[in-house]
Amino acid sequence: MDFTSIGAVSNLTDYTAAWDRTKETQTGKNTAFETLFQSALEMINETNDLSYKAKEAELSYAMGLTNSTTDVQVAQWKANISLQYTVAVRNAVLDAYKEIMQLQF
Repeated sequence: MDFTSIGAVSNLTDYTAAWDRTKETQTGKNTAFETLFQSALEMINETNDLSYKAKEAELSYAMGLTNSTTDVQVAQWKANISLQYTVAVRNAVLDAYKEIMQLQF
């Protein structure tokens, strides 16, 4: 029997370079997901803050601390629009996830 060396295996620098490129790609993917996740958390926190401010405006009006119904209404509109936007983004992400799960390779 004659065994010959396999040419592709003899050069390990090609493998280490390929491994480094794979790690860079994975890091890029993780960074992209992390950025998306942080953005979603910020959106949820902003929605919670606006909802809290609307509740504060309602309470201050109910207690007679302010007489401006306009401020209460504006705070409620901001909270409502922010909540609608957050729910719309969530629905779009879920639809995209479902579509990805249905892909067949």
